[in-house]
Amino acid sequence: MGLFHPGSAFTMEEGARLEGVFPLFKRLSLATWLYLCILLNACGINTALDVKPNIVLMLADDLGIGDIGCYGNNTISTPNIDRLAKEGVKLTQHIAAASLCTPSRAAFLTGRYPIRSGMASSNAYRALQWNAGSGGLPVNETTFAQLLKQQGYTTGLVGKWHQGVSCDSVSDHCHHPLNHGFDYFYGMPFTLLNNCQDNKPPELDAAFQAKLWFYTQLITLALFSVLTGKITGLISVPWKATLCFALFGFLFFASWYSSYGFVKHWNCIMMRNYNITEQPMKLERTTSLMLQEAVSFIQHNKQGPFLLFVSFLHVHTPLFTTERFLGKSKHGLYGDNVEEMDWLVGQILEAIDKEGLRNNTFTYFASDHGGHLEAQEGTIQQGGSNGIYKGGKGMGGWEGGIRVPGILRWPGKLPANSVVDEPTSLMDIYPTVAHLAGGVLPQDRIIDGRNLLPLLQHKVWHSDHEFMFHYCGSYLHAVRWHQKDNGALWKAHYVTPIFSSETSGACYGRGICPCFGEGVTYHDPPLLFDLSRDPSEAMPVSPDTEPLFHAVLRRIDKAVDEHRKTLSPVPQQLSIYNIIWKPWLQPCCGTFPVCWCDKEDGALDMHTVD
Repeated sequence: MGLFHPGSAFTMEEGARLEGVFPLFKRLSLATWLYLCILLNACGINTALDVKPNIVLMLADDLGIGDIGCYGNNTISTPNIDRLAKEGVKLTQHIAAASLCTPSRAAFLTGRYPIRSGMASSNAYRALQWNAGSGGLPVNETTFAQLLKQQGYTTGLVGKWHQGVSCDSVSDHCHHPLNHGFDYFYGMPFTLLNNCQDNKPPELDAAFQAKLWFYTQLITLALFSVLTGKITGLISVPWKATLCFALFGFLFFASWYSSYGFVKHWNCIMMRNYNITEQPMKLERTTSLMLQEAVSFIQHNKQGPFLLFVSFLHVHTPLFTTERFLGKSKHGLYGDNVEEMDWLVGQILEAIDKEGLRNNTFTYFASDHGGHLEAQEGTIQQGGSNGIYKGGKGMGGWEGGIRVPGILRWPGKLPANSVVDEPTSLMDIYPTVAHLAGGVLPQDRIIDGRNLLPLLQHKVWHSDHEFMFHYCGSYLHAVRWHQKDNGALWKAHYVTPIFSSETSGACYGRGICPCFGEGVTYHDPPLLFDLSRDPSEAMPVSPDTEPLFHAVLRRIDKAVDEHRKTLSPVPQQLSIYNIIWKPWLQPCCGTFPVCWCDKEDGALDMHTVD
């Protein structure tokens, strides 16, 4: 029976008996409650980890950090991305591991510098060039999709892949998203190009194509001269030699035109899982179809947990924009394209809200690298703005090529309207989502990313990144040193590209800045900047202006030596052999070389994109 009975009288005698009990009761009660609090707190932590959030990752293509309202742009309207920042955490030093699509995305997917996976090039081709190349994300790399799939997540990718398709045969799909942990894929296995749109100047290997055309014309002119001379009797050349020369000219032309002459059919295709749905793709409906697929994935997997990676085709050239957004911005076609992408972000966030998933969804938005400054059509700028930061896409060291927007939202778990000024990396998403899913990072390799959650939740105040290494292809161009104790942020440049002019800030004559050779300057001693005082990298420090100059460089050099000891030789996925077009690897909807299909005709649900 209990000590107290409702309705009964409490006598003095009973009170006296309890006087000796209460001190013991108090001590036992206090100890018990302390134990229970510790136990419940531990259980609460475990429960929080056991509740696996849905994860939506959105990655823009070629978007500059200066193109978004919440990062200072006041002329391009991005209300949905700005709202995401207001409701979450904005990163101001979010760094891409590379300044071009293929290597940057490889690092994002694996949490590792691209040089570790062979996705960093030592030649002039720093990104995959063809769907029918044999290079791509190696099969032995573990993506975050694979880690989350092991934890019970349904995983989907909608949009751009650009990590290769096949290795040895057109059907092995060794580099395909479905072979890297994604349960579902709808999108481009390659990337948008000017070649994907009619009446646009060629973008893929344009300089090389121009040379091939020139040589073809020389051969044609020579053949015409020989034939004219032989017919008129001015020269005496055997017909057999003339025919052999003509055959050589034809084979030369066919060898390159069979690939470069049909880029739209070979590269501009859409796939659903392993099946081609459009060859070539119809740009006028691509945006609507991708949005429909993303929203449908959320709706069908709302019971969760799910991972949805939305890899936008925006804002890469040719900047194809639907009619409802054309002419709406103050920055021409590029601004229109950015505003359309922002609308897509809003539609995806609305789909999350409609399904009641807002509070249980970890949402991330970023760009794969900086804006493409050299993207021009005539005198019209087709690339983005990198704000106050020098350089842009393709420049491995300068901030404009690698500092990108980074925004994260998880209502109730991450503080709203907050800013993190510490160095972070796109590679950090890998260990972060692995932690959220309760996964274990691979123990047989180096993971360069760091779990962002403690930093995002303000449980720690400094980034785990002390040094960050900035590669241009396989060439180390710069190193960042974050001194946590005093807040200094040093950056040493070993190699910098040579701009078209000192004030241009870009390599307009080349289309994109090189990583090595005559187009770069090698610095010994390195250029040293204090980014905490000079984020624009306008004025390098010197021994005369910075007493710590030599000490800082010695420490950075030591870090470089230590970093290089962690690198191991791996097959080069972007070697010349791996990136060239191989007819036997060409994805084809039909019988090669007659590759054409349109399986999306009538499939668009217009209600999704109203």
